[in-house]
Amino acid sequence: MVDTTPLSRAVDHFADRLRAAPQSRLQRGAAAEALELARELARWAQRIEEPGAEPREMPDAGMFAAADQITVAGHDLAVVLTGEDEVAEAVTRVEEARKRAGV
Repeated sequence: MVDTTPLSRAVDHFADRLRAAPQSRLQRGAAAEALELARELARWAQRIEEPGAEPREMPDAGMFAAADQITVAGHDLAVVLTGEDEVAEAVTRVEEARKRAGV
């Protein structure tokens, strides 16, 4: 069994930073960056769980839901990853998105 703790921690850290961010930061792109990450992680998990099926797109639930969306998508992905290299790649993607979001 692969240890997905680093991914869970990275996702939770990003989500916590979003929740603590002022509305103006969310409006300036942090929420959009988080939504894009959530969609990317959700598509990744869906490709693993349902190979060959067309991934469904996570809806835009608004800037105040972005933290919850990355939390759900990140933890869903953590459940289906099977290799340490996949976990490391996912952590890198989360960290890069957090930096781009400026939180």
